[in-house]
Amino acid sequence: MLGYNAGVQKILIVGSGDVARRILVRLAPYARVLALLRDAGRCGAWRDAGAQPVLADLDDRNSLRRLGGLADIVLHLAPPPGEGATDTRTRNLLAALSAAGSLPRQLIYVSTTGVYGDCGGAVIDESRRLSPDSARAARRVDAERRLRRWGRDNGVVVSILRAPGIYAADRLPLERLAKGLPALCTPEDPYTNHIHADDLAAACVAAMRHGRSNRAYNVVDDSDLRMGDYFDKVAKAFSLPQPPRLTRQAAERVLSPVQMSFMRESRRIGNGRLRKELKLRLAYPTVDDGIAEAIRSRRNTCSS
Repeated sequence: MLGYNAGVQKILIVGSGDVARRILVRLAPYARVLALLRDAGRCGAWRDAGAQPVLADLDDRNSLRRLGGLADIVLHLAPPPGEGATDTRTRNLLAALSAAGSLPRQLIYVSTTGVYGDCGGAVIDESRRLSPDSARAARRVDAERRLRRWGRDNGVVVSILRAPGIYAADRLPLERLAKGLPALCTPEDPYTNHIHADDLAAACVAAMRHGRSNRAYNVVDDSDLRMGDYFDKVAKAFSLPQPPRLTRQAAERVLSPVQMSFMRESRRIGNGRLRKELKLRLAYPTVDDGIAEAIRSRRNTCSS
């Protein structure tokens, strides 16, 4: 999967969540995979899955000292901290990687399409100017810029994957629908973008083979949906009530500021680079495909 001599490659996964586990399944047979973990209690599960745990904390620079020279490739999936203007976790990681004489030859960073901000429903690609509307997206922009500069200054191939809303069979908005939380009326309903967690994991592996230096890739599927229409599709598939539709002004009285923040950004993102440069064939080209797989998975679980 990874090419000639790939079995001797050392790959460090930073940010050991659901997508990281899906990446590990793809990499473990071909390479030595190390997983950075904060919680010692999770080491056993990751070791059983084929990874070598590395205990460290991105918020504690001293704990990261042994990361330098540890890996040939770094997959950086960790989110920024929850506050502040900068991504201190990425800064700490880069400082640790730079401390040794041997740098990784490649770093892949999973960012967010939130870095584009509100595009008014326009069709965009990676050439769109970054204009984050939230503090969390601004921290992502800080991370991207710092990583690009570090890669350029040190001769490390840095590729950036910008992901939208990540979903999977166990990551659908079923609880939201069960609570009857509203969506916006069609004239105000934003366009939203999606990627299945398996396809994001596959994109990370594809970037290891084909990712270009200082290049950004939108990791989105082919769906062209408004947010409320997505909720309606999931509701219909799982026999749940479709969410009530409210005006933006009415929704602000019901939803939290964080929930509303996702409804203020509307964009339709193209995935041409993902297909042409990373040569990725999506397993779930649309959310209809992902929802259908979730239904099949649930039926298989119930029948077993």
